[in-house]
Amino acid sequence: MKTGVHPENYRLVAFKDMSNDDVFITKSTAEAKENITVDGVEYPLVKLEISRTSHPYYTGKTKLVDTAGRIDKFKNKYKKFDKSEKKEE
Repeated sequence: MKTGVHPENYRLVAFKDMSNDDVFITKSTAEAKENITVDGVEYPLVKLEISRTSHPYYTGKTKLVDTAGRIDKFKNKYKKFDKSEKKEE
């Protein structure tokens, strides 16, 4: 293995999912501006918007988000290709 390729500053870091307040601790080199105390031990804190505990793929819970009527826009755009409608001549 090459020397000097891998970072030397691995340490335990707490990652916090801000959507559900889940905290997990793992080794990382991620920069952290804040600290958090977990079980009486202080760790650098990295805040996440989404993690394995809140992402629909991992939790099995899906959410249908129809922002600005995307489905209606799609249907209107491709309405002319619909074969079930009769064309008036």
